[in-house]
Amino acid sequence: MKFSTLPLSDEMLQNLDALEYNETTPIQAEALPHILQKKDLIAQAKTGSGKTAAFGIGLLEALDVKKFRVQSLVLCPTRELADQVAKELRRLARFKHNIKILILCGGESFGKQLGSLSHQAHIIVGTPGRVLKHLNKESLSLENLQTLVLDEADRMLDMGFIEEIESVLSFAPKERQTLLFSATYDDEVLEISKKFQDDAVIVKASQDELANEIEEIFYECSDKADTLVKLFSTYKPQNVIVFTNTKVAAKELAQSLQKNKIDALAIHGDLEQYERNDVLVQFANKSCPVLIATDVAARGLDIKELSMVVNYDLPHGVETYTHRIGRTGRAGAKGIAISLYEAFEIEKADEYKGASREFLDAHSLVAQEGFEMKPEFITLVIEGGKKDKLRAGDILGALTATKDLTGDAIGKIDIYDRQAYVAIQSKFVDIAEKKLKYGQIKKKKFSVWVL
Repeated sequence: MKFSTLPLSDEMLQNLDALEYNETTPIQAEALPHILQKKDLIAQAKTGSGKTAAFGIGLLEALDVKKFRVQSLVLCPTRELADQVAKELRRLARFKHNIKILILCGGESFGKQLGSLSHQAHIIVGTPGRVLKHLNKESLSLENLQTLVLDEADRMLDMGFIEEIESVLSFAPKERQTLLFSATYDDEVLEISKKFQDDAVIVKASQDELANEIEEIFYECSDKADTLVKLFSTYKPQNVIVFTNTKVAAKELAQSLQKNKIDALAIHGDLEQYERNDVLVQFANKSCPVLIATDVAARGLDIKELSMVVNYDLPHGVETYTHRIGRTGRAGAKGIAISLYEAFEIEKADEYKGASREFLDAHSLVAQEGFEMKPEFITLVIEGGKKDKLRAGDILGALTATKDLTGDAIGKIDIYDRQAYVAIQSKFVDIAEKKLKYGQIKKKKFSVWVL
């Protein structure tokens, strides 16, 4: 679709032409007509889809440049994304003089930001924690806000920003347009929409509209533990849940995989609640690629983007099988469900035979020499949580206060009553641990250790 078919000002169209933005991307074509009509919107769009221009064009077209007050606020999960968004907005804003766009993120001088805010701005781009700090200090006002954008909403949820977002929105007028952009579209995102939006239109770029697809394969084998290692070596899943029928089998299998240099944790009924939390947090935040679970222990477990499910033990019934494998292949991603069985289980395996399922011999699988599965992230535990009034923004700010650690190196943040967990990219974990152990969060010292 051509931008010229949209109700945009001549100045905006000329600028888009100068930027060589000739045709809309799929997400722009779906989202912009609704945004320009001032409707609330949920848009499923990934980085690189042109989403910034989609909301940027909309909020810039609605802007009253003569009114030197904050009219638009874009909340981002990290300083790096906020910088990218502000850069793109400034390019799009060239069509009109004197549009002021200001970045408010942690890791930058608060005093300098105070000085910039004293001269007002039309558009604020920032992280929830720092924006909230300015609102609480009354150095920022949202009373004239027209458009609020939650960019990469799912990532902000992963980083534990829900409380900060709710607090920020308590300062915003109820009559406003709220645009929510997210790479995934799940119950958490819908919950945010219900709280903060009014009859939101849901759009998804046609290129992302892929049907859920699960490849189902059954392997006959003589040694399940050995076959499992070969499976991982062949398919190289990023994360996988392996189901066993007993907690003893779960414990033993996790130990066996660890001996084969595969990072695995088991979750079963014998774990204390704090141990269960430790395991689930590590698997959900990509600090452990393999989770061994019994059906009972896995209840309520919802992991986004799970690349593989393995039935190490065949389940008791088709209903359990369907429930297990349904955890992969979500949100348009392709999933793999593999089931293992030995010769004495052939009759049980035959019950699953159907046109959509492949039955293969495990001899076709070959272990790659030196294969190992190590996590992308490592989890740090902070002995402080909600009872200590710790927020995700406080932790993020403490970690990114200096330039040696960026927001991109920080993964999911989970905050409980007395503890907080933060996932750090493996290569940066030593830097992060020292920062938190020898530095301060909210002017307080907290014990910190690697999980």
